[in-house]
Amino acid sequence: PVFDETTLPDALKREHRTKDGVWGVIRVLEGELKFVLADSGSETILTPDRTGLVQPQQSHRVEPLSKLLVQIEFYDRDPAAPLP
Repeated sequence: PVFDETTLPDALKREHRTKDGVWGVIRVLEGELKFVLADSGSETILTPDRTGLVQPQQSHRVEPLSKLLVQIEFYDRDPAAPLP
């Protein structure tokens, strides 16, 4: 699904993590979204030109910074790795 700033689930705004063996790709279609890695405190502003990659079991949260359209994709392997 595509979420906006009002339909983005609260669970995604709180610290959470992906399961073992699951990568997430956060694609902002419109607007800006703050992506925070819990362990390091690193913050990245995601935009239509900048996606976010969530590693397996990586604690993180997101925060809408504007009107927003965002989609999250899940993979069973690193989406940046070449296909076998």
